[in-house]
Amino acid sequence: MEQNNYQGALQQSAGSGFNAKSTTDDVIKGIDLTGKIAIVTGGNTGIGLETTRTLAAAGATVIVPARDMDKAAKNLHGIDNVEIAAMDLMSPESIDAFADRFLASQRPLHLLINNAGIMWVPLRRDSRGIESQLATNYLAPFQLTAKLWPALKKANGARVINVSSHGHHFAPFHFEDPNFGHRAYETLQGYGQSKTAVNLFSMELDNRAREYNVRVYAVHPGSIGGTELGREAPLELFQKMGFVDADGQMLPEVAASLKTIPQGAATTVWCATSPLLNTIGGVYCEDADIAPLSADIASPKGVHPYSLDEASAKQLWTLTENMTGLKFNL
Repeated sequence: MEQNNYQGALQQSAGSGFNAKSTTDDVIKGIDLTGKIAIVTGGNTGIGLETTRTLAAAGATVIVPARDMDKAAKNLHGIDNVEIAAMDLMSPESIDAFADRFLASQRPLHLLINNAGIMWVPLRRDSRGIESQLATNYLAPFQLTAKLWPALKKANGARVINVSSHGHHFAPFHFEDPNFGHRAYETLQGYGQSKTAVNLFSMELDNRAREYNVRVYAVHPGSIGGTELGREAPLELFQKMGFVDADGQMLPEVAASLKTIPQGAATTVWCATSPLLNTIGGVYCEDADIAPLSADIASPKGVHPYSLDEASAKQLWTLTENMTGLKFNL
C-alpha cells in the first residue's frame, strides 16, 4: 500500500537533480504534453504566465481563467494552445460557473494548477464575510478542485498543483478564528494561515484522490522578482521585513537571493510533469524537488510540520466544507 505524507513522512529529496537556479525550460526538457488539458489560475501574469507558456509550448491545451479578460488576452497574445475564460476567485458563483462550463465540454482535465493568490493586502472580506486571503488562496482552490473533480477523474492520470509559500511558516491555521472576527487582523498572519491550509489540503486530498489516479502537490515557488504579488504592500511592511532600506531601495543581499520568473515557475512545472512523482503525492516541494521538514522560519527552505499534521488536515477538511457549504465527494 502506498504511503501517505501525514506528519511529513515523505518529505525527502526525490533526487531530481534540479536546484533553485533551475528554470521551466530545464524541467520540461523531454516532456511531451500533446493531448493534455491544463487549467492555470492566475495564468496570465508572473509565474502563472510562465507556467502557461511552458505547458503550452510542450503541447498542452491551457485554459486560463481570468477576472480581467482584456488584460489576459493582452498578456497571452502570441502563445498558441491557450483559451481564456471568465472567473473571479473572490466570487463562489463565478467559480461554479467556470467549472460548469468546463464540465459541459466533456473534456478530461489532466492538470489543475491553482496558482493565483494574493498577499500583503488590507483586511477585506468576500460576500460571505470570509477574509480575502483565506478566500482567494485556499477556499477558492478547494471549491474549484471539488467542482472539477469529475474531469480530473476522467483523465485517468491527473495532477493538482496548489501554489503555497514558505510564508506558511508565518502562522498555523487558526481554527478558532480563521476570519479575524475576534482577533486583530495582521496581513502576514492571514497569508500564513491561508498557505498552511493549502499544504494541509494538498496532503489530505492526495490521500483521498490517489485511488482515482489523481495526485496532489503543494509548491513553494521561492522569492521572486518581477511579479505583482506585492502591489498593495506599503513600504513600511517591506522595511519591517528587512527587504528594503530607509529610502525604499531593495537591499543587495535580498536582490541577490531573488529568483527569476522562469526559476520561480520551475517547481510548479516539475510537479506537474516529472515522472519521479508518478507514485508519490501529498508532498510540499521547492527548488524542483521535494522539500525537507523544517520548523525554522529563519531558514529559507523546508516545510513546517504543523502544515502536514493529519488531525489538522482532517479537521480543516470538515471546516472547509462547512465554510463553503460544499461537500467534496470523491
